[in-house]
Amino acid sequence: MVMMIAGEFNTPADWVRTGNATKMIDDYAASHAGQAPIFVFVDVAGSFNNDTECVNGPRGNAASHLTEDVRPYVVSEFDSSPDPANWAVVGWSMGGTCAVDLTVMHPDLFSTFVDIAGDHGPTAGTKQQTIDRLYGGDAAQWDAFDPRTVMAKHGPYTGVTGWFEDAIPPADAKKPSGPKRPTADTPTGIGGHDDVTDDDREGAAQDLCAAAQRVQISCSIHQMISGHTWQFASRTFSDALPWLAAQIRTPGATG
Repeated sequence: MVMMIAGEFNTPADWVRTGNATKMIDDYAASHAGQAPIFVFVDVAGSFNNDTECVNGPRGNAASHLTEDVRPYVVSEFDSSPDPANWAVVGWSMGGTCAVDLTVMHPDLFSTFVDIAGDHGPTAGTKQQTIDRLYGGDAAQWDAFDPRTVMAKHGPYTGVTGWFEDAIPPADAKKPSGPKRPTADTPTGIGGHDDVTDDDREGAAQDLCAAAQRVQISCSIHQMISGHTWQFASRTFSDALPWLAAQIRTPGATG
């Protein structure tokens, strides 16, 4: 069973339409005697421009929705295994942050993650802006959802694995010019509406994998020359799918 989470300003359908995920899943099943994991394309926002970062806060209780509503529903409705060894989370951009966070916070529910160009942790501007926007000013909640803090407090994990994918910009890539967004500040939606970047991707894969390895989470870092695009996310999912299927013990999977 695999939860698929898209990025900020995306919908669950974008993994299907732009990420081409269903064709890759169908192709995988066709080459493995019809066997493939169950994939669940989840809605973590409720609307196109609500950046929840998969946490609980003023923008919605996304974390609780995924762990307390979606996962039990899939187990019940599809008679799927409740064993965390059979569950993974795959995410792109914001979804990559979600994938790491959900797994390290809930190793009793998930055992494997694929983080495709996620941030160091849930991000909605600066640290203080993130605390204000995502957690309504509750700094303790920042700690509760920060993956490195969570891992350090948890201590050694058992049976948890991760795949980090890092996009290396092409040598001729140019940074966008001009303001990133309108400057009106607000605690809800659209990642903050200001000129402070909402991404914290640089070095995230390396830092998170190092933190994970310190607590016995097996992880690997993969790199691809690409921009931060859906094409990059799609290629990564294609590369990771055989490994992912094997990690969650899909029948016939060899990794």
